Amino acid sequence: MDLKYLNTFKTIVETGNFSNAAHKLNYTQSTLTFQIQQLEKELSFKLFEKIGRNMIVTQAGKDILPYIDMINQSVDQIKNYGKCTENLTGELKVVMPETLLTYKMQPIFKEFRLQAPHVKLSVQSLNCYDIRDNLSKGNAEIGVHYDVGGYKNTIYTQKLQDFETVLVASNLLDDSLCDFCTPNQVKPLCLITNDKRSIFHKIFDNYLKEKNIIIDETMELGSIESIKRSVISNLGVAYLPRYVVADEIESKSLKILDVKIPNNTITAILAYHKNKWISPAMELFLKLLKDNFHIE
Repeated sequence: MDLKYLNTFKTIVETGNFSNAAHKLNYTQSTLTFQIQQLEKELSFKLFEKIGRNMIVTQAGKDILPYIDMINQSVDQIKNYGKCTENLTGELKVVMPETLLTYKMQPIFKEFRLQAPHVKLSVQSLNCYDIRDNLSKGNAEIGVHYDVGGYKNTIYTQKLQDFETVLVASNLLDDSLCDFCTPNQVKPLCLITNDKRSIFHKIFDNYLKEKNIIIDETMELGSIESIKRSVISNLGVAYLPRYVVADEIESKSLKILDVKIPNNTITAILAYHKNKWISPAMELFLKLLKDNFHIE
C-alpha cells in the first residue's frame, strides 16, 4: 500500500474536494482519481460515493483517517530515530591519552550520558601512537589525542586545540638545579613521566639531547596524578601540558622552569577511520566534542 495514496485521500478530505486537493498537491485531477481507485482496490471498500455532482467521503473513509495519522506519525518517528538521542543504543569505543581523559573530557562524557543514556560508552586510555594504530586497524570508532603524524590516508583528522607544554618542578627544588637552558650539563635530577613513548616526553627528551643535558634518572609512574604528587614532593621534574598542572602552578606548589623549546605546544585532534560507518551515537559524540572545543 502506497503511503502517498493514503495522504492523497487525507488531503482530499481536508481540502473539501478533488479540485482543491489537486491544486494543493500539484497533481492533475486524473492522477488523484487514479490514486483513489488504486487505494480503494487495495482496501476492498469505497472511500467516496457520488451524491449528485459531489463526491462525499464514506463512513469507512472517515473511520480510517485516524489510522492514516498514526501511520504518518510512525513514519516520522522512524525518519527521526537517529536524530532522537534518547533512542540511541549500542556501544561507542573511544580512545584517548590519560591527560585529555582526566582533565578535558568530563563535560563531554556528562552531556553524552544525558543525551544517550542507553549507549555503552567504552573509553580506553592509550598512548597516542597506539591510538593512531588502533584507528588504522578499526579497533576504535574515535580517537581524541595529540597529533603524532604518520597517519594513513584512510584516517580523517581534525584539529581541536593547541596546548602549551611546560617543565615543572617543586617550589622546594634548589635554584642551582633549575637551569635547563645552559647546554652541556649533568643534572642530579629525576625526570618523571608516565610513558617514555608519550609525545611530550619525546619532545623534552629531544630537547635534552640537543642541549646535551644529561639527567641522572628517569622514573615512569602509572598516572598523571602520581607524577604531580611526586614532583610536588621534590622527587623530580616533569614535562607536561600546562592545563594538567594549572591548579598546582596557581597554588605555587609547582613552578615552571624555563626551557628554550622553539614550539612548546602539542595539538589535540579528533580522528576516525574514513571507512567507518558514522553511527548516530558516534555522530552525537563528534558533535559534542566539536561544540566543546568550539569547532564548526
